[in-house]
Amino acid sequence: MFSNFRLLIATLFLAHLTGCAVFAVADAAVTAVATTAKVTVKAAGAIADAVIPDSKERNTEPDK
Repeated sequence: MFSNFRLLIATLFLAHLTGCAVFAVADAAVTAVATTAKVTVKAAGAIADAVIPDSKERNTEPDK
């Protein structure tokens, strides 16, 4: 059977693995939110560019 020392080592090892798993899940969540925010900002910028005309397009007639 396990001695107390081996049980302590196994418990500490499992606690470290749990910490890594929590960090990995948190990192994945932050990455997903950041990617979603970036895509949303790019889409809003594309919509704004499509709706608001450029000042160069308004003055198509050359100055005399």
